[in-house]
Amino acid sequence: MKRLLYLLGIIALIGFIGIGFTFADGTFGEVDRQAADLLTGIGLLDVLSVLADEAVVFIVGIAMIVYLWLRRRDYRGMLFVFLTVGAGRALNQGLKEVYQRERPDFSHGLDSYGFPSWHAMGAVLYLLTAAYFLVGSLGSRTAQGLVWLAAAGLAIAIGLSRVAGGEQYFSDVLAGWCAGFALFVAVTFWYEMRERSFKRAHTQ
Repeated sequence: MKRLLYLLGIIALIGFIGIGFTFADGTFGEVDRQAADLLTGIGLLDVLSVLADEAVVFIVGIAMIVYLWLRRRDYRGMLFVFLTVGAGRALNQGLKEVYQRERPDFSHGLDSYGFPSWHAMGAVLYLLTAAYFLVGSLGSRTAQGLVWLAAAGLAIAIGLSRVAGGEQYFSDVLAGWCAGFALFVAVTFWYEMRERSFKRAHTQ
């Protein structure tokens, strides 16, 4: 299962790179238009955008760090959250400056670049991170699966909300999902490698 996760992370990274190289030449133009036509104006979906606003992601990230510190004394876990939520935000801002893609014409006065979507990327990062630590305390595989499905489903819906509200193109959102998932998998790989090394060191 872990090998599949790592493989999907590599695929997501390749996907992000591919989108980054092709969005400017109009490759995603028709897909972006169709997605906008399909989703624009769906009020219930548009509202979900608030769940990945910077303040929400920051508060949830701090709550996870406090929980891992007070309840589990998991300092590597605290760094895990910092790398996904905190460093993820910095990475997103850096990528926006690199690609400098303008938002759709009717973007509600937003003056930042749109590629990759922070809401899509941030939702993947904080929701999957929360799910990762939550499933560790669940014994039932069914419950674990439901948590992962809920986190993934909500992250997808939050990303689509940016298209529904006209703030970003679908390709911005797709790139955000890919970048967020690739970073999440990379941090997960580091964390689990460190956990295994720590356990081996204390069993010798």
